[in-house]
Amino acid sequence: MKSILTAIIILFLGLFFPKTNCAQDERFCRIGDNPGVFYGSKQLWNPEYFQGFKKTKNYFEGWYFKVVSASGNHRYAFIPGISLGADPHSFVQVIDGKTGETQYHRFAIEEFYYSSKRFAVWVGPNFFSADSFYVELGKGDNPIIGKAIISNRIEYPVKLFSLGIMGWYRFVPFMECFHGVVSLNHDLEGKFFIDNEVISFDGGKGYIEKDWGKSMPSAWIWTQSNTFNDESNTSFMLSVANIPWLGKSFTGFLGFLYANGNIYKFGTYTGAKVIKLNWNDDNIEITIEAKDFTIEFIGLKGKRGELLAPVSGDMSRTIHESIDAVIRVILKDKNGKTLYDGSAINAGLELVGDPEKLKP
Repeated sequence: MKSILTAIIILFLGLFFPKTNCAQDERFCRIGDNPGVFYGSKQLWNPEYFQGFKKTKNYFEGWYFKVVSASGNHRYAFIPGISLGADPHSFVQVIDGKTGETQYHRFAIEEFYYSSKRFAVWVGPNFFSADSFYVELGKGDNPIIGKAIISNRIEYPVKLFSLGIMGWYRFVPFMECFHGVVSLNHDLEGKFFIDNEVISFDGGKGYIEKDWGKSMPSAWIWTQSNTFNDESNTSFMLSVANIPWLGKSFTGFLGFLYANGNIYKFGTYTGAKVIKLNWNDDNIEITIEAKDFTIEFIGLKGKRGELLAPVSGDMSRTIHESIDAVIRVILKDKNGKTLYDGSAINAGLELVGDPEKLKP
């Protein structure tokens, strides 16, 4: 019954099998395969590529695809990934920003494939890449099926000695967790069948980032939005975390504000500092001071959904995320002049662990 229903929905939505997005000579590899002699240098310069091609245990890797409809009434995050812990498997997590409901769909580790030429992965029948993704999830008569085409993607710049959002920290081999940004902002076209309803994301906006390593930090704050009230391509991301380091720990952070056609980068590696951090059950305020500018951030949580996070590669930790949070971001130059002041809805927001570990 499910296969018949799935076929009917795919035909109704006009979806095409996602392999049409793959070049004929493109090779997809499984864990343990040899992706080629040059793959190591490719993934170094492209954080969005699958990074764990040499890993066999105590490892995780996942990508975060956020989609918001043109009306703003629908917002979802799809999180494909792998877990190489005591229970190796691949997965796709889903969070509904309107209700806070989440789903965790398991697949065998043998059902995870990655491209040897670009960022593109399969998790069972689900396909994810930088220019499109397709999902076919759920059992019974209430599946999630859909496809989105990604266009006008704004990439985070990768340069020598600054390989992405982490800067030179990307070169530190014993970091517990690494972070990458695949798309600061992009346009969407596509339709999804969810909760027995056809939802259009034509004219909507999307965002993609990723994490990989051994474990997520013991405590962190993460926020992101690219649906600001100025109706531009403005995009903001900030992560503040407790970072283990040589038997001790420190508070590290990274992020960016893309506004007025410029990318304002800030992080521990740039010499910026967190000079204010206030956090309670629902609200958060952070001020970051860089050499040439100051960022003021205010956030209000929305509905919280339960997601699973890794500990030594095992997806065994429960965290909570909102993707209907409300945030405000203010950018000022070193003289205090306001360069940008915008608010956003449908923002992602995670407040995890003990906030005292993050105090400046």
